[in-house]
Amino acid sequence: MHILSAIADQTKFYLELEEQFGAHNYHPLPVVLTRGKGVHVWDVEGKRYFDFLSGYSAVNQGHCHPEIIDSLIDQARKLTLTSRAFHSALLGEYARYITAYFGYEKVLPMNTGVEAVETAIKLCRRWGYTVKGIPENKAKILVCANNFHGRTGTVISFSSDPVSYFGFGPFMPGFEIIPFNDLNALQMALSDKNVAGFLVEPIQGEAGVVVPDEGYLKKAKQYCENASVLFIADEIQTGLGRTGKLLACDHEGVRPDILILGKALSGGTLPVSAVLADDKIMLCIRPGEHGSTYGGNPLACRVAITSLEVLKNEKMTENAHSMGELLRKRIREIDSPHICAIRGKGLLNAIVISHKNPEAAWDLCLEMKERGLLAKPTHGDKIRLAPPLIINREEIEECVFIIKDSLDILI
Repeated sequence: MHILSAIADQTKFYLELEEQFGAHNYHPLPVVLTRGKGVHVWDVEGKRYFDFLSGYSAVNQGHCHPEIIDSLIDQARKLTLTSRAFHSALLGEYARYITAYFGYEKVLPMNTGVEAVETAIKLCRRWGYTVKGIPENKAKILVCANNFHGRTGTVISFSSDPVSYFGFGPFMPGFEIIPFNDLNALQMALSDKNVAGFLVEPIQGEAGVVVPDEGYLKKAKQYCENASVLFIADEIQTGLGRTGKLLACDHEGVRPDILILGKALSGGTLPVSAVLADDKIMLCIRPGEHGSTYGGNPLACRVAITSLEVLKNEKMTENAHSMGELLRKRIREIDSPHICAIRGKGLLNAIVISHKNPEAAWDLCLEMKERGLLAKPTHGDKIRLAPPLIINREEIEECVFIIKDSLDILI
């Protein structure tokens, strides 16, 4: 009993430490993690969990993938940072690899996902002025309601979520919010000749894995082409195999004019993001007009190459497709009155909880935690289910049993 008490105190110690000295800008589940491997993580008490959040899809390749970690360690012993004041032996190699991998002419490397979004916005505006001929300072970018592209001052300026923007103004102009999955609204907005780009998540992740109607992305891309507007896809969460295709846009054969990547680009080891486009867009920005001290550093380049290699070599995208089909099928078979919707593609999924208790989704996540599965609610009643792409059939079956068993608390 004394040992058990001491272990419990260890968790309490870390929670109180963070509460006292850390900013209160997150509301995590009360679990303190200390180790990860594959689809599992362990807490400071030694308890093992299935990770069904995957660092918001940053750990697609699984926790501490051995090849990615080997590349990280090996490169860290040689050279980690030069800044872009000098060339490094790895930047060119990485640029050649990733542009060939996704089929673009140029890449602009950055660090975090939101930095890549900011970069895409700058690229789009510059293209609008120098190529499309929009009058200076009149460029407009269309975005979708309930979007989530990050939390910088620019990005929250076009958020429709009060939690993101309230109390942080004044906001940056130049954005118009239209409904997601509404082609008529898009077509009307595109009639404005000052529109330079349409920024969209192929599936809205933070909103609760909202999947648009089939054909929406393809038609949206065609509408943008007809209006001489850039189609900008934020695939930070939906890309890199997560939805059962390399990119979520691939489900409809859509090639974005600007592609934004991040998260799993490093296999969850360090911040790495990228913006890809062809020369007619990318070369609108000249030396000194955009940059980042850490963007394209040798460590990031080496790790990103390996992360992309293992994604392809281990057929993780194909596994995400088949395991996602199985996961949704098994959850539907639960036939619970408290699950009012199941949606997703590949291994980016969500269940919508129906219950008189507004905290039911949170309570369900707490119960799943007790039974060895970690997930997190979003927007109150939605729970994302997004395990690493290496999960196998037996593990899916075990996790669905945990979800089914946990639902019993919702009476």
